[in-house]
Amino acid sequence: MSLLPVEDALAKVIDGAQPQLEEAVALHRANGRVLSQPVDARRTQPPFDASAMDGYAVLSADLSTIPVVLNVVGAAAAGTGFADELKSGQAVRIFTGAPVPSGADTIVIQENTSRPSEASVEIFEASAAGRHIRHRGLDFATGDTLLEAGRVLDPAALSLAAAGNHADLMVWKKPLVALIATGDELLLPGNELGPDQIISSNAYGVGAIITQAGGQVLDLGIARDDREEITFFVQKAMDAGADIIVTLGGASVGDHDLVNHVLTDLGIELDFWKIAMRPGKPLMFGKLGKTRCLGLPGNPVSSLICSHLFLKPLVRALAGLPPVSCERDAVLDVPMPANDGRQDYVRAYVVKQDGIFHATPFATQDSSMLRTLADANAAIIRRPGALPALAGDPCRVLMLR
Repeated sequence: MSLLPVEDALAKVIDGAQPQLEEAVALHRANGRVLSQPVDARRTQPPFDASAMDGYAVLSADLSTIPVVLNVVGAAAAGTGFADELKSGQAVRIFTGAPVPSGADTIVIQENTSRPSEASVEIFEASAAGRHIRHRGLDFATGDTLLEAGRVLDPAALSLAAAGNHADLMVWKKPLVALIATGDELLLPGNELGPDQIISSNAYGVGAIITQAGGQVLDLGIARDDREEITFFVQKAMDAGADIIVTLGGASVGDHDLVNHVLTDLGIELDFWKIAMRPGKPLMFGKLGKTRCLGLPGNPVSSLICSHLFLKPLVRALAGLPPVSCERDAVLDVPMPANDGRQDYVRAYVVKQDGIFHATPFATQDSSMLRTLADANAAIIRRPGALPALAGDPCRVLMLR
């Protein structure tokens, strides 16, 4: 039976994935979140005609002859306006952000004035009506839509929402992703290893990808190679309301690879198991009710590459975030051999020279080698059946960082 192509597998993983639940989040915690509802202005900004400069509020009609001396009858500062109505022949000392006094229709900047006395100001340059005044509602008015639903909140959007008098916003809840590592040989970092044990490392990298993609992680720890224990962990994830259950290891075909059997017993609707990819062939995906289940390979590199390709887009979709492509056009700096029937993701280091990405693959590509993956910043994508390639030939790369 032919293996499922990577593109078809991804389409199945993200099919119908969209955010489900919303929550109110305080502004200081909302950066990077996605609005579930539009944000309307609860006030007008500015709420009054305001001075855009430091200077003097006057009547433009008084400036028909320059220079002119006017009587200074008061002052207006931000938060403290001038209460009376300005009359012809008068001026009010005004500061940026202060309300423009009633009767005034222009601001003369202080650089174009002098003070012959405490009670007067001499103006050397005329200022047209409306000059240096920010009129009421210049930015927005009560009821205006400030931000549309679906907007990814960034610093400017958060400041705008605050200016619209919102202390919190309705956003899509981050999808909850439960991680279950499987294997009798696994031990958490920091412990004394037995002769047949290894450190459980996959959850930390996969968890970081989930967090960066906009999800929240529920790390349930390590389940032993036992059907009942794996079932217990899966049920625990379901009870916690996980949107995605990610198993780490145990998805292959060995005697101790029990994840597929457990999920089948629990009634999973299996979409696929095994895809035409290297590393990551034993990838599994299906649904338990509304919960999506992704069975990642146990090999660390396979687990992380599959997370970049499949888990990251799924988390982003469930978080309401737009899809992003991390693929780039590049050229090979060394020749590469022909490829077989699986899509290969060859760990590589990419540098940009004169606007062009240059990719150099690492010599050893074993899917257990985390150090190589940590040194790599990309993976060269070799399509199924790709012919031998020469140095300088175009290629496509998946940027990993």
